[in-house]
Amino acid sequence: MSFTLHGIAVSSGIAIGHAHLISHTSLEVAHYVLPKQLVAEEIARFDAALLATRNEFTSLRSNRPTHAAAEFDAFLELHQMILDDPLLSVAPRDMIASEYCNAEWALKTQTETLVAQFDEFEDAYLRERQTDVTQVAERLLKQLLGQPGHQPSPARHDVETILVAHDLSPADLIQFKPHQYAAFITDVGGATSHTAIVARGLNTPCVVGLHHARDLVREDDLLILDGEQGVLIVNPDKLILAEYKLRQSEWELERKKLKRLRTARANTLDGTVIELHANIEKPEDITEVKENGATGIGLFRSEFLFLNRDHLPDEEEQFEAYRAVAEGMDGQPVTIRTFDLGGDKQLNGTKRVANNPALGLRAIRFCLSEPQLFRTQMRALLRATHYGDVKILIPMLSGVSELNQTLQFIAATKQSLDDEGIPYDREVKLGGMIEIPAAALALSVFVKKLDFLSIGTNDLIQYTLAIDRTDEEVAHLYDPLHPAVLRLLAHIIGTSNRFNVPISVCGEMAGESAYTRLLLGFGLRQFSMFSAQVPNIKQRVLTTSLPQITSLTQKILRADDPLNIIDLLEKLNAA
Repeated sequence: MSFTLHGIAVSSGIAIGHAHLISHTSLEVAHYVLPKQLVAEEIARFDAALLATRNEFTSLRSNRPTHAAAEFDAFLELHQMILDDPLLSVAPRDMIASEYCNAEWALKTQTETLVAQFDEFEDAYLRERQTDVTQVAERLLKQLLGQPGHQPSPARHDVETILVAHDLSPADLIQFKPHQYAAFITDVGGATSHTAIVARGLNTPCVVGLHHARDLVREDDLLILDGEQGVLIVNPDKLILAEYKLRQSEWELERKKLKRLRTARANTLDGTVIELHANIEKPEDITEVKENGATGIGLFRSEFLFLNRDHLPDEEEQFEAYRAVAEGMDGQPVTIRTFDLGGDKQLNGTKRVANNPALGLRAIRFCLSEPQLFRTQMRALLRATHYGDVKILIPMLSGVSELNQTLQFIAATKQSLDDEGIPYDREVKLGGMIEIPAAALALSVFVKKLDFLSIGTNDLIQYTLAIDRTDEEVAHLYDPLHPAVLRLLAHIIGTSNRFNVPISVCGEMAGESAYTRLLLGFGLRQFSMFSAQVPNIKQRVLTTSLPQITSLTQKILRADDPLNIIDLLEKLNAA
């Protein structure tokens, strides 16, 4: 029987293949009482499952694809923190010892207790972590049941295989990627969920929020997944199948054409030069940057050198990583962001509990509170400027006080290098990320003290609209086209241009071709995105005439009605 399901498109592409169903481990487990003499053995069984789950996370981290979304490491670190929470790692052992119950029941009981605690938080970000708790508990339960992970079987070589699951954690998605599945489908999730972000980073078609796909689809059913429209067609007839095979061929042909643009300069039809840079988190990502034709590194997320390790990188290790990127880019610009730690990206052994991590001690606030750690990184960064066109970017600045403290700190670090006779670029460019509305509205201070600016649209939108984009209950309100967001973006870009301060966008909006002409119309001339997104954005730039889009851009900026904005944007992209 043929039928169609509609979900949320989160990663583009068309996939045609046979379904492979992934079982969903329910926390509904049996409860039984053990003889006293078997309690120690049951505790040992729980400890073994706990250790195996930790090893599973370690393996995932070690085998992480270089092109995975940068956020993946943060998600994995969060899941490791949840696994180490005493309510999951200690309390079940105590319950087994005191109540003589089986390990599965003890884990279920303690998970419900932990989830209930999250449910009491008023903060949407913390409530959303219930999903992460459940995902970790299910992974541990599978170990107890002798079914580690989701047991991904290799995709068949004779046909394309599409993975169908009720839910997939970011760790699951990475684990399944090597098995060459053509696409991923889940019943739950949203456009801004963790899984969606990782899927986009992997450049794999994905549709989430299908609700009942896992129950309705049968093993080996023929599926068509339209990752552009969010459509799943099950057992299509011959005409539909032929139509989508043609669309798939056209899609693949278009991707091949885009690859031919690798060496083309990103100039608009009227001759304006646009810089397309890439976001990376590790030196080895440079290979993909060059393959996709990016002309620089717009954002090197340095915090990923610090995560998921017991010993922090010293000055020499950091210096070697930064120098490798500087030299590897052969003189092209490299912007390195000082570590954006804190929030859900915690160092091992320094875990903090905050009412709202997104608004807590993170980024530059954390740097200034840990001067020795910050000094070590700043020395390594400054030393690396001697080996290429390296710029330093400060995240999450909110006011002039933080900026002045940072400038003084950098000046003192430079003096220490001078005293030791260590070379560095004394004219190194210093920039700031504009991702807090307060900074955007007080921009006149920053343009006078900084050499360049970078807009982090993900956080800027989140903070402007007071919406946690990872909270599925309100994620639908996360809107890059909200009039307030658009006017704020136009204000930041326009102010920077008036003061002749270079400005870029490094958030997800930079990699969405639907927003390229809009940002160009606002005056943006530098974009930074996932490497895989560069060819698509370059094509949009090459087909854009700035004089022709000015009028429509201004109409969008003046519009208040969301439907009117969407209509005008469609006209802008059709021009």
